[in-house]
Amino acid sequence: MDSAADMPVMTDNPAASRYEMHMGSELAGFIDYQLRHDHGAEVISLIHTEVEPAFQGAHLATHLARFSLDDARARGLSVLPFCPYINSWIKKHPEYTELVPEDRQVEFGLS
Repeated sequence: MDSAADMPVMTDNPAASRYEMHMGSELAGFIDYQLRHDHGAEVISLIHTEVEPAFQGAHLATHLARFSLDDARARGLSVLPFCPYINSWIKKHPEYTELVPEDRQVEFGLS
């Protein structure tokens, strides 16, 4: 990724319930999610992360993880990291642990 054209473009696609990453005009990866209300709070469950085979090995999934978690933080959403990749990413970046409700952190191995 040497130029701006090589940089991933991240978007939220609410109609498909997923965050998407494009490289040029190609879909390079996505994170499936579910939004719901839980005891008066909005919660986003991050279900599955996938990077298309042609784009694997370039650490692009980390861009998706950071984008989705930063978006959740900006929107005031609690995060449930059911996706194993997102869960392990949060463990490596503890500054995002606070997005997971405290009473659910043990369930995800985050406390």
